[in-house]
Formats: sequence, C-alpha cells, structure tokens
Amino acid sequence: MLEILMSPLEALTAMRHLGGPVVVWIFGACVLLFTIVLERIWYFKMVLPHDVAASLADWKKRGNKMSWASRQIRAAMISRLNAGMSSKLLMLRVLVPMAPLLGLVGTVLGMLAVFDSMAALGSADARSMATGVSEAMVCTLTGLAVSISGLYPVYYFKRKVAMETERLADKFHF
Repeated sequence: MLEILMSPLEALTAMRHLGGPVVVWIFGACVLLFTIVLERIWYFKMVLPHDVAASLADWKKRGNKMSWASRQIRAAMISRLNAGMSSKLLMLRVLVPMAPLLGLVGTVLGMLAVFDSMAALGSADARSMATGVSEAMVCTLTGLAVSISGLYPVYYFKRKVAMETERLADKFHF
C-alpha cells in the first residue's frame, strides 16, 4: 500500500531529475488546474441546482413580474448565478497557456546548461550537451502535455456557462 502511495512522489522526483526544477512548477500548475476542474464539476452537479431552485422560488414569490424593478431583480438573479458558474474560469484560462510558458523557461534553462558545459570544456562534447538538451525537451514536453490536457475543460466550462445562462433566462419567465 505504501508503494502505491509513494509512486506519484517517485514519478515527480524522476521527472525533476530529467527536466530540472521547472518541472515541479509545471506539475504544480497541473495539480491546480485539475483541482479547479474537479471543483467546477462538483459545483455544476451539486451546488448550482440548489442555487437555481432557491432563486426560482424567490422569483415565483414575486407578485408583479412585469415592472421595471422586477426585471432588474430578474437580471440580478441571473447575473449572480452566472458569476457563480464562471468564477474559476479565469484561473483555468490563465493556467492553460502558462504551462507551455513554464516549459519554455525550462527549455531556456536547459539550453543555458548546454552552453555552460560547452564553455567549461572548451568544445562541443555530445555527452555533455545531451543532459542539457534532454532537460530542455522534458520541460517542453511536460508544459505542452499539461496545456493540451487543460484545453478541453476550459472550452467545456465556457460553453456550459453560456448554455446554463441561456437556460436560466428561459426559466425566469415573466
């Protein structure tokens, strides 16, 4: 059981040795990204239906639904629900392009290591260059993998917010 629990830590340590310290930051961005994705799934499945039901109950209690004040209250209710649905989307939209940029930082650091080894040896030894190039490519690959895997959830939740907002506007009829 302990081996199973320690395997992610061992994988992260191995990736750290292969890709340098930037891989840890990319992994942190990945954990944050998918934590937000899981939280958004939970919000849409568990929290939003209760919030919608409470707002609809408040709306149905109103007597006059045709006045200007009622229309403003309806718009405020829909806006509040929309704000709840889209509250973490900005963070997701920042994390997706940030991962390849962190990979680029790792690539630059790896290439600097290559140039350092070349300067220290005075020649371009393939063995000394391989470590830095490998570090650079692992960072690039890790950043791209996190970014590509985060593209779909960002698109999905953006579309889901728009669809749910339209549904809410239909539910809050006059």
